[in-house]
Amino acid sequence: MKIGTDCIGVGVGAVILDPDNKILLSLRGPAAKNERGTWEIPGGTVEFGETLQEALIREVQEEIGVIIQVESQLSTIDHILTNEKQHWVALTFICSIRSGTPTILEPTKISQLQWFNLEEAQHLPLSVATKVDIEKLQNK
Repeated sequence: MKIGTDCIGVGVGAVILDPDNKILLSLRGPAAKNERGTWEIPGGTVEFGETLQEALIREVQEEIGVIIQVESQLSTIDHILTNEKQHWVALTFICSIRSGTPTILEPTKISQLQWFNLEEAQHLPLSVATKVDIEKLQNK
């Protein structure tokens, strides 16, 4: 059974802001599960038996090598990708970096990693969930 296609998947994402209020985004690479070529916040799939926060901490550490502190929840959306025949429930959390420097550790899944101010980020090709998250941040 394929998560997100045969059954609804649960994904978590981390909005990581620097002291200048820039957001850390990654460009989805050729081995990403979906929305390849779009910019998104770090995160991934919740595995059976994990809490949302445990999954988020694990995914961010695996992808970009930093330990995060989960601070608060920003959003929950139905992340329905009609063209890719996928359905996810995506939860986003505002997080801070506790230790480490963001580095691409999964180069086939992530092509680039970069900080953007929110205005710059709005003009990028964004994943569905990241677009919603940036709009929510700007309205805060």
